[in-house]
Amino acid sequence: MKRFIADLRARDLAKNTIRLAVTTLRATLAAAVEDRFLSHNPVQGLGRFVKSEKVQREATSLRAVEAETLLNAAKQNLSLRDYALILTALRAGLRQGELAALEWGDLHSGQSEDDPERYIVVQRHYDRRWSRKMLTPKNRKSRRVDMSRNLRQVLLELRNTASSDLVFPSDAGTPMEMNNFSQRVFQPLLKTAGLRKIRFHDLRHPFGSLLIQTGASLAYVRDQMGHSSIQVTVDIYGHLIPGANISFVDKLDAPTSPRESAIQPQRGPASDFQEFQQLLKNEWLGRRDSNPDTQIQSLQSYR
Repeated sequence: MKRFIADLRARDLAKNTIRLAVTTLRATLAAAVEDRFLSHNPVQGLGRFVKSEKVQREATSLRAVEAETLLNAAKQNLSLRDYALILTALRAGLRQGELAALEWGDLHSGQSEDDPERYIVVQRHYDRRWSRKMLTPKNRKSRRVDMSRNLRQVLLELRNTASSDLVFPSDAGTPMEMNNFSQRVFQPLLKTAGLRKIRFHDLRHPFGSLLIQTGASLAYVRDQMGHSSIQVTVDIYGHLIPGANISFVDKLDAPTSPRESAIQPQRGPASDFQEFQQLLKNEWLGRRDSNPDTQIQSLQSYR
C-alpha cells in the first residue's frame, strides 16, 4: 500500500486526487474487514504519507507600462462595460467576488472630479463556487476604496447606460461569472495586447504594488486592499516593486565621514550658560558620602 501511494505521488498527481484514491481504497478495505475477508485494514493510518500543504502561489503584478497597454487595448476592443470592469479591477483592487457584487448604490462620486469624497463602499462578496449568494467581504468587514478621477468618469458613463442595480451584470442580469469573463474576454485581450498570461484576479495586485511605488503608506494600502493586517500587505506586495531597494544598497558606497566645515562653530555665552545649567542640575547634591540615608544626603545639599 505504501508503494501504491508512492507511485501515485511519482506521477505528479494533485494531492486531492491522491487523497481521494486513498480514501476510496481505505473505505473498500474497511468493508472487507467488516465482512471478515481481512483481519485488519492495511491502509488505515497511511493518509499521513500524502502531503496536504497548499502550494504557495506568488502574486503576479503588471508593471505600470503593461497596465497602460492593457487598458488601451481594452478601450479599443471591448464594450464599455468590459472596459470599465478591467479598469475597476486595476484602479480599485477589488476581488472578483466583490466586483460581481458591486451595486450602483455603493458608488459615491462626489460633486465633481475634484471632490475628495470619491469612493466605493465594498460591502458584499458574490460566492460563485458554493452558495451563489451575496456574502460579506473576505475579512467580514466593509471598507472604503478611494476612486480615481478616471475611474469615476468611466463609471459615470457606464451608469447612464445601466439597466440593473449591479454595476457589472451578466447578459442575463445576474452577477457576472468572472471565470467565464476571463476565458471569453480577458485571456484573448492579453494576446491582443501582446502581454504575458496572467489570471484575471492578478489585476488586483498592480493596484497595491503601484500604490506603494507612488509613495502610499503601507497602512493606506492595507485599508484599500482590505487586508487583515499590514503584515499581509508586506508579504504579498513587498517584492512587487522592481528595483525599489537598489537605492538603499547604493547608499552604502557613499562616504561615511561627514566633511568638516571650514569654519568651526564658535562657543557663545548662550551655550556656556546652558552647559552651566546642565552641570548645576547634575551636581546640585554635591559629593555623596558613605551614608546611604537620603535625609542626611538632602541636608548636605544645603551646606
